[in-house]
Amino acid sequence: MSDAVNLEGLKVLVVEDEMMVSMLIEDMLGDLGCEVIGPASRLEEAIALANETELDCAVLDVNLGGQPIFPLADLLREKGAPFAFATGYGDAGLRDVDRGSPVLQKPFREGDLARVLGELRAAAQAG
Repeated sequence: MSDAVNLEGLKVLVVEDEMMVSMLIEDMLGDLGCEVIGPASRLEEAIALANETELDCAVLDVNLGGQPIFPLADLLREKGAPFAFATGYGDAGLRDVDRGSPVLQKPFREGDLARVLGELRAAAQAG
């Protein structure tokens, strides 16, 4: 898969509170040649990883056990780290400031993840 070459070594922070979904995303990222940062299942843990770890981009579950991910999205935006939201609700659950951010509609396939990560990598390189 040509996308795997482009994504080789990409450091991706994974923030997801559903263990099975998190494991699936980790497997997909591994298949794509990415390095998984985390995963984090709680907001505080995710913020700590974002502050302490070098990362290229992030995949963020919008809702972590009832807690919105938006403080982390704001932090990543300040740091210039591109991210995509992963949600079953499309962009309906996003704030106005987050509209236009890439959204992975759950459930998603590896090809969808590869496409979005390619966009994030391009954004990171442009920034």
